[in-house]
Amino acid sequence: MAAIPLSDNPERLTRVFVREAPLQIERIWRHQDALIFKFVGVDSISAAEPLEGSDVCIPREERALLPDGEYYQSDLVGCQVIEAGTERLIGVVTSWQEYGGPPLLEVLGENGKEILIPFAKSICAAIDPPAKRIVVNLPEGLED
Repeated sequence: MAAIPLSDNPERLTRVFVREAPLQIERIWRHQDALIFKFVGVDSISAAEPLEGSDVCIPREERALLPDGEYYQSDLVGCQVIEAGTERLIGVVTSWQEYGGPPLLEVLGENGKEILIPFAKSICAAIDPPAKRIVVNLPEGLED
């Protein structure tokens, strides 16, 4: 199975998740701009074909540490989004969108309406993934 690396040192991995199933890595090697995975028990091209095009997810305990001020998107999903100053609950992060500008937090509002909030320092004032909390300064009209 081939994958585009999003890690500087993917060779350190021993296991991953593909389609939410845990797989042991027998070997990883680089080919052009991709990584090739050989999984334990997947011993032919026909056995690997059902995995083609799937995301390869790294277990939390094997993820690389990030510098201060950087976050894994998966750690922010489920965070409560709180308005700075008022402490009003705006909603909960459900996903992300990326289109070339700043990423957008998909937030399910208290009223069931989706709100897209740019993930920018000027808007996201305090980010605390362990507390599942993001404090924001929303530009006027963003919730409308």
